[in-house]
Amino acid sequence: MINKETIQRIMDATRIEEVIGEFVSLKKRGANHIGCCPFHNEKTPSFYVSPSKGIYKCFGCGKSGNAVGFIMDHEHYTYPEALRYLANKYNIPIEEERMTEEQKERQTERDGLFHVTEFAQKYFADILHNDEMGQAIGLSYFHQRGLSDEIINTFGLGYCLDEWRNFTDHARRNGYSDEVLEKSGLTIFKEEGKCYDRFRGRVMFPIYSISGRVLGFSGRILSSEKQAAKYVNSPDSEIYDKSHTLYGIYQARNAISKEDKCYLVEGNVDVVSMHQSGVCNTVASCGTSLTVEQIRLIKRFTPNVTVLYDGDKAGIKAALRAVNLLFEEGMHVRVVLFPDGEDPDSYAQKYGSFQLQEYLRTHEENFLAFKTRVLLDDVEQDPIRKSEVLKEIVNTIALVPDRIEQQDYIRLASSKLRMNEQVLLQELGKAINLNLIKSRKEEARQQSQSSTPASATPQQPLPTDGPPPLEPDPDDYELMRQSSSYRSPEQILAAEHPAEAQEKKIVRLLLNYGNKEIPQEVVDDEGNTFVANLPIANIIVDEIVSNELHFDNPLYQQIFDLFRKAVEDEQPLPDANFFATNSDTILRNNALSLMVESYTVSDLWLTEKHISVPSIESRLYKDVEESILVLKQKKIEQKIEALSYKMRECKDEEESLILLAEHSQLVNLRQAVCQQLRRVIV
Repeated sequence: MINKETIQRIMDATRIEEVIGEFVSLKKRGANHIGCCPFHNEKTPSFYVSPSKGIYKCFGCGKSGNAVGFIMDHEHYTYPEALRYLANKYNIPIEEERMTEEQKERQTERDGLFHVTEFAQKYFADILHNDEMGQAIGLSYFHQRGLSDEIINTFGLGYCLDEWRNFTDHARRNGYSDEVLEKSGLTIFKEEGKCYDRFRGRVMFPIYSISGRVLGFSGRILSSEKQAAKYVNSPDSEIYDKSHTLYGIYQARNAISKEDKCYLVEGNVDVVSMHQSGVCNTVASCGTSLTVEQIRLIKRFTPNVTVLYDGDKAGIKAALRAVNLLFEEGMHVRVVLFPDGEDPDSYAQKYGSFQLQEYLRTHEENFLAFKTRVLLDDVEQDPIRKSEVLKEIVNTIALVPDRIEQQDYIRLASSKLRMNEQVLLQELGKAINLNLIKSRKEEARQQSQSSTPASATPQQPLPTDGPPPLEPDPDDYELMRQSSSYRSPEQILAAEHPAEAQEKKIVRLLLNYGNKEIPQEVVDDEGNTFVANLPIANIIVDEIVSNELHFDNPLYQQIFDLFRKAVEDEQPLPDANFFATNSDTILRNNALSLMVESYTVSDLWLTEKHISVPSIESRLYKDVEESILVLKQKKIEQKIEALSYKMRECKDEEESLILLAEHSQLVNLRQAVCQQLRRVIV
C-alpha cells in the first residue's frame, strides 16, 4: 500500500502536460494544451489538457480525468502501478513491500504477464553480458553487426541459451507459474507436461510499450538450420497485440516528436542500426504488415512519415501498400528506397552514420513521384497499362482526406503523367464518389447490425460543449436542410430545456471560480451593512436556495447539490481532482468538460486589431449577478407559460381568477427582473 502522504507528494509534483506529452503530441493553445485523442481515431484535435486544473478532457469520445487516470486508461495500469509510474518519473521514493506467495496468487493475469516479461528481459540481458555462451554467441553477433554496448543496453537486447528449459526452470525457481509462462508465450507446453523455451538459441529483441513496459519478444536464430524460422515472435496475449505495437516506439517517441518526422523501416535490426547511426526517430512494425492501429500510434507524435524499404520488388510492393494505408489515415508520406540488396542496417555498416543520414536526406521523395516512377516503368508504349497506372495513382490521391492537398497532388500527377489536369480531376471525382458510396454502405451495414429498438436505447446524457463539430458532407447537409423535420442539436436542446444555457453558465462559474472571492454587501445580525469578500460559490448557493430555484438538467442539479452541501457544511469545495477521480463516469466527464475552456481569445485581437477583450476574471461579479438574474427570468417565463396553458384549459370561473392573479404577479416579477438585468448589462 502507498500511504496518503506519498500519494499527495506524487500529485503535487505531477505536471499533467508533461505526463500526457510523453504519449500525445500537444500544442499550447491559450491556457490549455491540445492534441489528437489517444483513445479514439480523429483527424481534428479535440483532446484538451488543462495544466492549471491538472485535468484532461476529450470532447470527441468524452474521456476525462487527471494524470493518474490517464496512465491507468492509456497503459491499462492498476491505481498503484500508475502512482509508481509517476513516482518514478518525478523521483519520489516509495517503499516497496516484498510480495508474499499469497499476494502473487492474487495477481491478475495482466499483472502476472507484465511481471514475467520484465523478468525475462532482465534474464536474457544478464545472459548476454555475463554468461560465457551468451557473450561468445549473442554479444559477439551484435558486435559484428556494429552495435555498441550502449545501444544494446538502450534496447535491452539479450540472448536465450540454446538449451531446452533453461529459462523456464529459472522462472519456476523464482515463483512464476506454468500458466503465466504459457500465456506469455515464453514457454511452449506439450502433452504429458513436457515443455521447452520458445526462444532457445536466439538473440532477443524486447518489444516495449510506449511507456517502456515489456510486452513481448522477437527472437532471431543464429544457426543455419533450414527448417527453423529466422524470427520467432511472442504470440498475442492479454498485454501484447502485434498489430497495435511498433518496435522501437518507446526509444523513438521523443525524437519523433522533436523532429516532427518518423522513419518507418521493416525490421528490428534496422531500427537499432538507425538509432546507432543517430537517426533515433525510427520504428518498425512488429512481425506484421503495417496496420491502421500502428499508423495511429505514430500519429500521436507526428503526421509526417518517411517509409524506408529495400530496393527489391518485395520492398517496393510493401512500400506501395504502406503508402495507401498511411494516406487513408491523413498522414503526410515520403519514401526512400535503398539500392537493390541494401537495407538501412547494411547501408550503415558499409558506409557509416554520416553517409546514411546524407542518403536519407538526398533520396527522400514525394510518394506520388515515387509511385508514378515505379508504376510507369515499362508501360510507356502500352496505352492500356498506362491507363491502369493512371487510375491507380488517382485512387491513391482520393484517399487523401485534405481537399487542398488533393489539388496539389493532381497538379503534380498531371506533370509526371503528361496528362491534362481536368481529365485527372474527373477521375478523382469518380474515385472519391466510389469511396463515399462504399463508406456509406459500410456504415449502413454496421448500423443495421447494431440497431436496437427505441425502447431499449439507454437515456443519453445531455450534450456538453466543446469544439464545434465538423461540417457534414454538402450532399448530406442539403438532404437534412430540405427535410421539414430537421432540427439541429442546439434547437432540440433549447426547445426541451429553455434555461439550459443559463444553467450551464452558472454551473461553469461554480466549477471554475467557486473559490474566487468578490466584494459583496452583507448585513450582520444587528442590521448593519458592510462590504465583505465572499466566495462565488457562497453567493450563487445563497441566491439559488433563497429564490427556491432549481435546475431542469439533473446533471447540473447534481453538481450544484455537491457545492451546496460543501457550503452549508463549511467544507472544502469540490475541485478538479474531486471530479477527475469520481466513479460516476457521466458526472466526471461532463464536469470536466465544463472546467476545460476549449476556446481562448487570440492575442491577435490586441496586437493587430488593437482591441482589448476583458478577461472572465475581471467581470466575475457582473457575470454572477447577470447569470442568476437571467436564470430567474427563464424560470419565471416557464411558470408564466405553464399558467397560460392552465388558464386556456380551465373551465371554472373562480379558479380562472386565481390563475389570472398568479399570472399577473409573475408578469410584474418578470418586469422587475428585466429592469435589474438592463441595469447590469448597461
